[in-house]
Amino acid sequence: MPNANNDIPAPQSERSAQSTNALSQVQRRAVSELLRVSPVADDLARRFQEAGFTLALVGGSVRDALLGRLGNDLDFTTDARPEDVLKIVRPWADAVWEVGIAFGTVGCKKSSFDIEVTTYRSEAYDRTSRKPEVSYGDSIEEDLVRRDFTVNAMAVFLPQKEFIDPHGGLEDLAARVLRTPGTPQDSFSDDPLRMMRAARFAAQLDFEVAPDVVAAMKAMAGRIEIVSAERVRDELNKLILAPHPRKGLRLLVDSGIAERVLPELPALRLERDEHHRHKDVYEHTLTVLEQAIDLEEDGPDLVLRLAALLHDIGKPRTRRFENDGRVSFHHHEVVGAKMTKKRMTALKYSNDLVKDVSRLVELHLRFHGYGTGEWTDSAVRRYVRDAGPQLTRLHKLTRSDCTTRNKRKANALSRAYDGLEERIARLQEQEELEAIRPDLDGNEIMQILDIAPGPAVGKAYKQMLEIRLEHGPMEREDAIAALKEWWATQG
Repeated sequence: MPNANNDIPAPQSERSAQSTNALSQVQRRAVSELLRVSPVADDLARRFQEAGFTLALVGGSVRDALLGRLGNDLDFTTDARPEDVLKIVRPWADAVWEVGIAFGTVGCKKSSFDIEVTTYRSEAYDRTSRKPEVSYGDSIEEDLVRRDFTVNAMAVFLPQKEFIDPHGGLEDLAARVLRTPGTPQDSFSDDPLRMMRAARFAAQLDFEVAPDVVAAMKAMAGRIEIVSAERVRDELNKLILAPHPRKGLRLLVDSGIAERVLPELPALRLERDEHHRHKDVYEHTLTVLEQAIDLEEDGPDLVLRLAALLHDIGKPRTRRFENDGRVSFHHHEVVGAKMTKKRMTALKYSNDLVKDVSRLVELHLRFHGYGTGEWTDSAVRRYVRDAGPQLTRLHKLTRSDCTTRNKRKANALSRAYDGLEERIARLQEQEELEAIRPDLDGNEIMQILDIAPGPAVGKAYKQMLEIRLEHGPMEREDAIAALKEWWATQG
């Protein structure tokens, strides 16, 4: 069947065995390219064949090969049971792991390839359970129909290179649309996380989601609440780290799913009236996220992207209507940092990640006190000290937070931040600003003051750090004099 996109082969009709066995020239080129970049596939398939089993490359691996973006993660499906898969891959692979074996998946590594081999499955989900009850299937058709989207429900039997596409995945791939193999209602009832996957794939692939799929997401959004926080978090991370996160986040918000997993985001859609005007915080947030992405230097940065997404979530709780018609959000950065910590903890993020993101949210407004550059050197030192290892990200977040259409104002803010970064760089050259320590350490403080270890030492150390921040490096004699002068005031 001809297709408007000559780079993608036409879909195979489920009823046409002839189409299955006689791939078009374009199909053959696509499959050959897939096998060229994954030479281990034929070798592994022959081993399965010799053992009396079939093996097919499946799902995302086939999709990505047809999109020209296949990496080194390869997914296979087979009629062999997990114990048989282990017998086949153990003598062949460089390493084998059984983490997913309860779900029929055996993982292994061969050269630079990470491989997963999963037995045909026919999953039955308890409608109140967070995990599937796995039962094994007997055919690849049964396996493909249970997959999330048609573009992930294609396979290539190896080594004979037989292309299988019973649900029109190639056609949907060409149209850049996400549909489910069966009804979306059945699919999402089986695994509600697939609703988040729809948003994630839209963000990753820049695909549209079919109207009936969106309708099912809206009708069944509440089902996401039975999914574990860890699975929701992992799916959210993939979406946020995708090339087009705005697209996926919009779908989560518009479908009502975000209300269940990240309610702080839809809460940014603040009501506005003709008397009290302020920027659209929701749209502003999505723009800040995109502008932060533009400043990334070494690939997607989860900490920066989360901070950009959450930086203003304190605004709804702090909004006040002033008498002069203005709207204020006093201390929204402090409130937002607490809300960030609470939400990320609920989603089971690591303590370090929670700490880093909430710190950036707390500090994202600090620069606006810089004004026209009247900060003292001590204020610049405190800015760097408080940012700590997040200073570079804070630079990017602060710059991204400027979404004004007033070019004059935007240029002024940019120049002011340029000036701050230059001052930071000069001070860092002078005094290694990122590793600020008092001029006297704890042992020296105890010796000079003739005191034993205890709270007084910590108090003195903190005072010496404040002096260091305020005045910069001091000669030892001056530091000792300052310590004794302060100690004399402590009674």
